[in-house]
Amino acid sequence: MLTEEILNIEKIRADFPILSRKVNGHPLIYFDNAATSQTPKQVVDAIVNYYEFHNSNVHRGVHQISQEATDMIENARDIIKEHFNAKKREEIIFTKGTTEGINLIANGFSAILQKGDEIIISALEHHSNIVPWQILCEKTGAKLKVIPITQEGKLDMAAFEKLFSNKTKLVFVAHVSNALGTINPVKEIIAKAHQHGAAVLLDGAQATPHMKVDLQQLDADFYVASAHKMYGPTGIGMLYGKEEWLNKLPPYQAGGEMIDQVTLEKSTYAPLPHKFEAGTPNICGAIAFGEAINYINNIGLDNIAAYEEELLKYATEKLQEIEGLKIYGTSANKAAVISFNIESLHPYDIGSIIDKLGIAVRTGHHCTQPIMDYYQIPGTVRASFAFYNTKKEIDNFVKAVKRAKTMLL
Repeated sequence: MLTEEILNIEKIRADFPILSRKVNGHPLIYFDNAATSQTPKQVVDAIVNYYEFHNSNVHRGVHQISQEATDMIENARDIIKEHFNAKKREEIIFTKGTTEGINLIANGFSAILQKGDEIIISALEHHSNIVPWQILCEKTGAKLKVIPITQEGKLDMAAFEKLFSNKTKLVFVAHVSNALGTINPVKEIIAKAHQHGAAVLLDGAQATPHMKVDLQQLDADFYVASAHKMYGPTGIGMLYGKEEWLNKLPPYQAGGEMIDQVTLEKSTYAPLPHKFEAGTPNICGAIAFGEAINYINNIGLDNIAAYEEELLKYATEKLQEIEGLKIYGTSANKAAVISFNIESLHPYDIGSIIDKLGIAVRTGHHCTQPIMDYYQIPGTVRASFAFYNTKKEIDNFVKAVKRAKTMLL
């Protein structure tokens, strides 16, 4: 067991100034980490340092500060490559975030798919993981197949195996469900897909803050993630793609940086990774993304996973003591997310009352309307934890939920 004292949570919390503020006169309790995690001072300092001392465009300048900025952004690429154990640094593409990475791959497959080809996704997906594939199918005439889920919020793996055909070209699943916290058996999914000759794209937005991801061990063809879920800034993320796949796919956008040679008759494209990085990148965002990964690694992902598992178990036990409360997503293999409702109460009403007590949670369908339709509910209250949260905060959260229940019934 990793207690708060061993991990030195108070020292960690001191790195996050926002955790010391008050909301509606109460100390902030931030349980909306699955939407966006908070950012430590070390990452903010990296952003300030770039703009104060190194602000320049990258890759094309011969002057000193341009070279400094180029070295800094490419160093961030190396940090990400090492953290995720990609085979080559050229396989790491900077994006605006997970959603852009998914759309980049969907755009690329529009040049590959033919009418009648098939894509498999799961019923656990975020809307960003559904809509791009629906659009792609409308463009190409491909067919979308869906892995069903169980009442526990797990993928029906027996049904998954039956979805394959000789037309299956791509399988897409979230590594971890944002709505339910379910950790999907992605290694098994990848192996089965590869047996059928299909490529695999994983959405790692909810996995990467909580666990170590080894891309070579997983053998995924593509993997996407967002910095703002990993204690970094918004507007920056990464797409990993195996080199052979990235070379096959056409550019996503055209413009500066992704160009090799241009004539008025024909243009050629830059090699990886710049083939997919048109225009001026989010330079300070990429640098800060690398700093956020360094911060996580200084604490240790194994330590983070163990402590968050403690928080999840503790909060689950405390919430289950509330009469009429139902938790959605009861897989034994979960990240630190709890989605719940209280009988006859609307989740929005609960969220609004506990916000008055300084507690930030997410309410609604969490951009997963198919999941809510499956459970026949309008939405849930979602509490999502990070390594800077405490059991005392959970105690206050449970008291607030009980108070909301008393006020609303």
